[in-house]
Amino acid sequence: MEPFKTAELAMERWTATLWGILFRPKRRPGDVVAVLRRECDDNALIVARQRVVVPNVFVIDLLPDTHRKLTTHALPVEPHLVNQVRRRAAEQGYTFAGPVAVDLRPAHRETTERFRVHSRIAPIERRPRPTGFQERR
Repeated sequence: MEPFKTAELAMERWTATLWGILFRPKRRPGDVVAVLRRECDDNALIVARQRVVVPNVFVIDLLPDTHRKLTTHALPVEPHLVNQVRRRAAEQGYTFAGPVAVDLRPAHRETTERFRVHSRIAPIERRPRPTGFQERR
């Protein structure tokens, strides 16, 4: 009987793995924070020995219904997500090239995913000097 039990357990594991691959479960709300953290980790740019720069601008494409619910909510979600990204950077010793920003947008086309995250490193914009400006010597 023992070989049958072992074979049955192996088949159950194989079936569970196959179903997990074919039909991925929907993401939970905490998954957005996990994806933002992974974006920082995966897109880290080593600039110097003690300086690692990570993305500071994140765009989250949401399903239109989800976007509508989040934007009509009394408390904005973006500041919470920005704080989570900053916390991750502090934990890992990352730096940013500019201010951290998270923008929630409705997805443009029909998608089966609940959300998609795009990130980039955006430096601080330097303002050009006004024309006609002359330095005193």
